[in-house]
Amino acid sequence: MKTALPLSLICLLLCTVIHAQELKYVVGQNQWTGDSLGNHRAVVQVSQASEVAKVTIDWRRRDKHTDSEIIVVDAQANKRILNVKTENISRESGDVFFEPLSGAGQYYIYYLPYKVSGRANYPTTTYLTKTETASPAWKNLSAKPVPAKVLYMESINELNSFYPMEVIAKAPEVKRLVADNASKNYLVFPEDRMHPIKMTDDLPQRWVSNGAISGFKSEVSPGENFSFQLGIYPVKTDLKNIRIRFTDLKNGKNTLPASAFSCLNTDGTGWDGKKLTNKVNVAKGKVQALWCLTDIPGNIPAGTYTGTIFVTADGAAETPVALTFTVNANKLADKGISEPQKQTRLAWLNSTLAQENQVISPYIPLQREGNSIALLGRKFNVSPNGLPENIQTYFTPEMTGVSKTAKNIIQSPVKFQVVNASGTPEKLVAKGLKYTTQTPGTIGWTATSSSPNVSMDVKAHIEFDGFVAYEIKVTALKDIGLADIFMDIPMNKDAARYMMGLNLKGGKRPAAFDWKWEVATKNQDGAWIGDVNAGLNFSLRDEQYVRPLNTNFYLQKPLLLPASWGNANKGGIKISEEGDQVLIKNYSGDRKMKKGESLYYNFTLLITPFHALDTDFQWKTRFFHKYDNPDSIKTKGATVVNIHHATPINPFVNYPFIEHKAMKEYIDKAHQDGLQVKIYNTIRELSNSAYELFPLRSLGHEIFSPGKGNGYAWLQEHVGEDYIAAWYVPGLKDAALVNSGMSRWHNYYVEGMNWLTQKVGIDGIYLDDVAFDRTTMKRVKRVLTKDNHPGIIDLHSANQYNKNDGFNNSANLYMEHFPYLNRLWFGEYFDYEKNSPDFFMTEVSGIPFGLMGEMLQDGGNPWRGMVYGMTNRMPWGEGDDARPIWKVWDTFGIQGSKMIGYWVENNPVKTDAATVLATSYVKGKSALVSIASWAEGDTDFHLKIDWKALGIDPAKASIEAPEVKNFQNKTSFSDGQSIPVAKGKGWLLIISEKP
Repeated sequence: MKTALPLSLICLLLCTVIHAQELKYVVGQNQWTGDSLGNHRAVVQVSQASEVAKVTIDWRRRDKHTDSEIIVVDAQANKRILNVKTENISRESGDVFFEPLSGAGQYYIYYLPYKVSGRANYPTTTYLTKTETASPAWKNLSAKPVPAKVLYMESINELNSFYPMEVIAKAPEVKRLVADNASKNYLVFPEDRMHPIKMTDDLPQRWVSNGAISGFKSEVSPGENFSFQLGIYPVKTDLKNIRIRFTDLKNGKNTLPASAFSCLNTDGTGWDGKKLTNKVNVAKGKVQALWCLTDIPGNIPAGTYTGTIFVTADGAAETPVALTFTVNANKLADKGISEPQKQTRLAWLNSTLAQENQVISPYIPLQREGNSIALLGRKFNVSPNGLPENIQTYFTPEMTGVSKTAKNIIQSPVKFQVVNASGTPEKLVAKGLKYTTQTPGTIGWTATSSSPNVSMDVKAHIEFDGFVAYEIKVTALKDIGLADIFMDIPMNKDAARYMMGLNLKGGKRPAAFDWKWEVATKNQDGAWIGDVNAGLNFSLRDEQYVRPLNTNFYLQKPLLLPASWGNANKGGIKISEEGDQVLIKNYSGDRKMKKGESLYYNFTLLITPFHALDTDFQWKTRFFHKYDNPDSIKTKGATVVNIHHATPINPFVNYPFIEHKAMKEYIDKAHQDGLQVKIYNTIRELSNSAYELFPLRSLGHEIFSPGKGNGYAWLQEHVGEDYIAAWYVPGLKDAALVNSGMSRWHNYYVEGMNWLTQKVGIDGIYLDDVAFDRTTMKRVKRVLTKDNHPGIIDLHSANQYNKNDGFNNSANLYMEHFPYLNRLWFGEYFDYEKNSPDFFMTEVSGIPFGLMGEMLQDGGNPWRGMVYGMTNRMPWGEGDDARPIWKVWDTFGIQGSKMIGYWVENNPVKTDAATVLATSYVKGKSALVSIASWAEGDTDFHLKIDWKALGIDPAKASIEAPEVKNFQNKTSFSDGQSIPVAKGKGWLLIISEKP
């Protein structure tokens, strides 16, 4: 008769078996090619020669590709074994039979092989499915295998390792754990910061082995940004509204106060500086990481501090977690920031650094006299109803400075009108204009207007750079039917020469235009209309506005149709000419409103230009856009080097912190050589090498956008699902995820830029498109220019007027950032050959906004570019050498010259051909004249020179074309001579007075 074993002894034996079966995990050194064999293998030992060996692999896989190919390789012969058969393959384990060709020895079993297809930088990874490679004769022998042993599990490198947080617990282990805690609705697993929780569908084996412990212990340092995790696992029901309550930690009379603790997932500070509260819910059987942050005081005495954390949720019992911190005597001066692998920078997510709206050079403090607000080069007048009454600019036509002569942007006050169902406008009586904020950087006001049927509440503010934000709340005082609610912007015709936006590429404004909302496919909610020295950008929004994704991702997170302006696609915009004004009618169509119902007709304005051109900066600041030795760059005549990502000192996209020591060494050397260094770093996507990747993922969709997943293998194997795969660098295998838009990652970004400026010494940043708004841009500019750092920012954008980008104009999309840029680089997919001068002016040059730019696509068109003061940026492609033009600049002495563009009426040098344009760079009694042709073929022209304006005696004048490599041959012309010009080309002429 058999005797039953006691339950306690059974548990002991089971636990012993569990621990005995734990495998060793090894990190490889890229010994094999992952793109053909996968990133993971089991290394097994066969003890004796046989025709068949069998190994059971306890792989504990988090992936669901259990139908993937199994590739067995003979380690001694480095040869694939074809006689292979598998059985009982699951995520937990699997049996592999194979022919050990070399007899006793080691064999490699690869279990997630894949192939990569598609575009190199946006790859598609497909896992290979099982194929039948074994011969029928060999398969019959597999019933008599010799056992093989798994020596260890190996990942191709450290980044790809599953150990320990992605090694899953088996179903019986989880079941047993839950049974051992049968009285609990949910389990809490304290976890240290060095093991970020990565899985949401499985428990790690590590937790099952340790059990549901009730406390967390760690050593901390005074002054440290310390963090740890609580893994929440509901076992009976879903958990709603999870909360954490902290208590003081005590050591005798010494206290680590509860106020030093916070939970990143539930509370924080938003990108806009406002308090943020998130509700965290977890479904039954899912895992949620709660990251707890602790700001350890710098003056806390050493010792052991104990206290309790309480976790609770709606309708669930509170769970205490004992907390023990042993404070050492090693005070950290930098709060541990120098060791980001310890998650010390998570505190940056709640930063308010540079949030205060302080004025940034070259802007000046706002000044208000009555209802007139003066700002750099512009003036804004407020009507009694709070709307714009008049907007003016004082920039000269040359854009070289500010004059005393005003140019009206709007011809009469902006009109907001509510029209009732009978077609009669509601008589909104204005009352109560009140200024609520007056600081050097911001002036705000409110106003109320009402009729017996509706009220209009206006809340608005203007900032020092020319940004104006309006919140217009329309409330029905009675049930009412409306024929329309619209806003008219009556622009001065002389300030409305050009237009871009609303499904129009940049160019001359049409006399009439009609546009309708189409947010599902069009990233369009406004436009820029203006002249070179006066203009207005407007954007129509409501209170639910969310910044959409851009750069190829717009369709995955498009604009939200404003309930007010859009009105179920009844709204739109009509543009027409009426006498000396251009009327922009923003209408929303008929609707009904219930008493008490409110609609928000919000909009923003950008008054352009933002500042005058800084031509001297353009001439003296010469970029080299490639990682190279500083000594070599200096010999090429450049003054600034842009360090792209995927380079030795900045390898990972938008995460320039890992190689910061090498970066600092490089920058120090460059500074010794008189060079400045800018780095690639933006917000749009984030490298999978970021230390904080999984803490960020624990925040749901706050930091990363939802999506269909896929992409490169690492993302599929470690992130799993619900993301958008972004840029990928094949050599580095750097795989990025798309950011979601406005989030606390912007706080981190600002802190990171500050750290790189102060600790590494960067001189600025090179932005490759941006996914943050102007608030973050201002903060970045402040930290980059702090303590007299140069803080140079230039923006590169590909042409986003295409289907994937929602047919948006890059300049229109990023105009809110223009006040803080030093140079534009527009860029990839811009056609410099087939587009008009008006397209160059509006979409490429930056001149109507106070900026200057450079060219990229196919090296640009050097003749047309120079008309706008642009060259190509070297060395982007073969033949992209700007040095010959730089040499002409230096020979002429362009520094200190006055740029007078072809668009200026009193340009002293013109041509008699409408399709051949000339821009003059005047200095003293000489001028460097840039001429470019937009004629359909070869043509010729005559110069029309205002000798008096140049101060040159025509009898003593010379007109010389200097030798410029790949541009023109040396020649000279006489006044009145017919000058030939080839299609798409031009000249650089120096007009001067002979000695």
